[in-house]
Amino acid sequence: MKYLHTMVRVTDLDKSLDFYCNKLGLENVGRFDVEAGRFTLVFLAPPGQKEAQIELTHNWDPEELGEGRNFGHLAYEVDDIYALCDKLMKVGVTINRPPRDGHMAFVRSPDNISIELLQKGKPLAPQEPWASMPNTGHW
Repeated sequence: MKYLHTMVRVTDLDKSLDFYCNKLGLENVGRFDVEAGRFTLVFLAPPGQKEAQIELTHNWDPEELGEGRNFGHLAYEVDDIYALCDKLMKVGVTINRPPRDGHMAFVRSPDNISIELLQKGKPLAPQEPWASMPNTGHW
């Protein structure tokens, strides 16, 4: 068995692509506009890791999507959790669970998909502002 991708539905494709690509750093590895089915599929992956894909599914007809907490979350290993969280905050992304322990943080996509960020290797030493930053919302 081989992992292929995780699919999440999105309501605003442009806003979601801005989040996943421009802010989180994933790369577009394929797009399919299916006129007959009235939907678009966009496959994204971390740089150099085409085997770790997420599929964004955008139905052209408007629909309201719930939070679907049973979905869980996406998880990505990162080289420097503090640097990424700082970058995300500077572009307006809320850090729902700050990396107080130098190991784990959570953010959410524009459609409220929880994304877990995990520090590669050993946790980084605790540092401010992260060590004393409270949680915001839920993840």
